[in-house]
Amino acid sequence: MFHLSTAELESLGAEITTREIRQQPELWLETLDYYKANLERITAFLDKLPATKLRVIFTGAGTSQYVGDTILPYLKRVGDEKHFDFQSVATTHLVSNPQDYFKSDEPTLLVSFARSGNSPESVASVELGQQIVNDFYQITITCAPEGKLAQKASDDERNLLLMMPERSNDAGFAMTGSFTCMSLTAILVFDQTDLTSKEDYVKAIVKAGKSIIESEEKIQAYINRDFDRVIYLGSGALAGLAREVQLKILELTAGRIATAFDSSMGFRHGPKSFVNDKSLVFVFVSNDSYTRQYDIDILNELASDDIASLVCGVQINQNTTFNGNSFTLDAELANIPDGYLALPYAIFGQTVALLTSIKVDNKPDTPSPSGTVNRVVKGVTIHPFT
Repeated sequence: MFHLSTAELESLGAEITTREIRQQPELWLETLDYYKANLERITAFLDKLPATKLRVIFTGAGTSQYVGDTILPYLKRVGDEKHFDFQSVATTHLVSNPQDYFKSDEPTLLVSFARSGNSPESVASVELGQQIVNDFYQITITCAPEGKLAQKASDDERNLLLMMPERSNDAGFAMTGSFTCMSLTAILVFDQTDLTSKEDYVKAIVKAGKSIIESEEKIQAYINRDFDRVIYLGSGALAGLAREVQLKILELTAGRIATAFDSSMGFRHGPKSFVNDKSLVFVFVSNDSYTRQYDIDILNELASDDIASLVCGVQINQNTTFNGNSFTLDAELANIPDGYLALPYAIFGQTVALLTSIKVDNKPDTPSPSGTVNRVVKGVTIHPFT
């Protein structure tokens, strides 16, 4: 797919999605440049926040929610948890149950992730936070300068607007570059690691992302198998990513392929019964030496069960790796923290979804033939909150 001409991709209904997956490593460098150019403004905003413990809620709907789910474990490790209480809560939860998450007497920083910034729940979450919380602040991370969230942020001193690269405003149905660029931006903002290390991490994931794109033939070999189920597992940040990439398959195949996701350890507790002889199981293996033991344990267990059509570890080559079927990247990437590693791994999952969509004769750019699922959600009624 990544080597087909524009005309060939258009005939498959896949030109937009293919291009937007392929361009992500370039966008990560643009994201890093934007962060560096705006570092003084970002630092000034964070320095003006209350010195007391501040509730930080990462929020969005669908893929935008999974940004928070993916980055949360890493930021709980490396972020300033003495100052910030990091949480990830979907806008759909904030809107339906605002009093469960917004407390009037708890200073709160709402970090909104949004491709368009026009989802009704995104706008309503902001309004509910402003209505309920006495001391309320925002960071808006979005891809569309004309979107409602970006417009609302433009004249608000309590709202830091961070715009993603123009090309990350995905024109395709599925969020790809928007997901990874928003994830990277939030990590860069809250990761207390020095700037030089951040630059090194971004350069490394750019290399990893390009390597995955160049390995399309190996991924295609997985997709050539006879399967009707795909399962993603991971730990920490990579468990959050597992949820996102399984959604990509549901979206791009219009539900023709069944999916499941879980943490590597949680999968044994019932969800493992989902595995059958037409299942592809991918486990994102952590770069953390302690955590990766659990990822490899579940890989070995699933391989020994000898039920699934494929059990595959997606991993960096280290001293301890899964010795069965694997998609393995260079050992020089072994020092990338999982929060950053999730981005090139996302390209792997997006590519699986793209190739699977073609396999089932769907059109990745417009995958919902019935129109019941839309690029920006429709049909949402926001009820007044008193």
